[in-house]
Amino acid sequence: MTDSNQDDGVRRTWLEVALNGPWGQARQPRIPVTTKSIIEEGVACVQAGASIVHVHAYDEATGRQNDDWQLYAEIITGIRDRVDAIVYPTIPFVGEQGVPLTDAKTRYSHTEELAKRGLIEWAVVDPGSTNITHWDQLRRDEPGFVYHNPEEQVRHALGLARQFAFHPAYAIYEPGFLRLGAGLHWRCGCPAPVYRFMFTSDYSFGFPPEDYAMTAYLRLLDQFAPGAQWMIGGLGVDVLPLIPRAVMEGGHVRVGLEDMTFGTDRSNVELVEAAVERIDNMGGTVADAASVRAALTVEV
Repeated sequence: MTDSNQDDGVRRTWLEVALNGPWGQARQPRIPVTTKSIIEEGVACVQAGASIVHVHAYDEATGRQNDDWQLYAEIITGIRDRVDAIVYPTIPFVGEQGVPLTDAKTRYSHTEELAKRGLIEWAVVDPGSTNITHWDQLRRDEPGFVYHNPEEQVRHALGLARQFAFHPAYAIYEPGFLRLGAGLHWRCGCPAPVYRFMFTSDYSFGFPPEDYAMTAYLRLLDQFAPGAQWMIGGLGVDVLPLIPRAVMEGGHVRVGLEDMTFGTDRSNVELVEAAVERIDNMGGTVADAASVRAALTVEV
């Protein structure tokens, strides 16, 4: 099989930027919150080398996440009217700061509305549930929360992916997420998922950003989803040191303020620029959005 990430011998690495997350500026002061700032920062990150932009929309009055499809539509079109990029929204981060678990149709209603209008190419589908606790919470003897993704909700989201032909973006918090995600994709028959290995330094879930951990995930992927597209990312983590191995192994990269340790002094654009530098140093080049789309059309 020809490597779908290579063109004339040049390895093309996808670079995603996660602009903000559900955190709010109290915990991550440099994230963009207003619709205008999200659009401006997304455009700047694409101009710096990112081809994929992941966003959370906010209620500007309260600073809380607001999953109104119209807000997402404004952000997506605002970025894509100026640059070519894959721009995709989040889902409610159930459990975090008391976000309730709703039924699947309600939780994914904004995804469905955006898909009906042809506005998304990717969408978040996290195939599993896990405990998420920050080490600072443990020091204060405070409980974390359970990030809920019941299987019936995952199946509903994959049904939308099949119906509207978008790619599921799988966040792999734990090894079981990969195994279940691969099995449900086989049952569903939707477009190919992208598997994002979720490393962390600041939380108790999953693996720390270590070489052995990437090896474990890659072996699991080879067993359950051979040939699938994958990338490194996480929460409460700096993945820049992992980039050389990811590029060498044919993987891809996600950076951004959603994923970084709280209170970082780096901006989204600076993180993108640092990732581009490391990719270039490995003899690779960042892929444009057209190359990402083309790679995902290759059968594996």
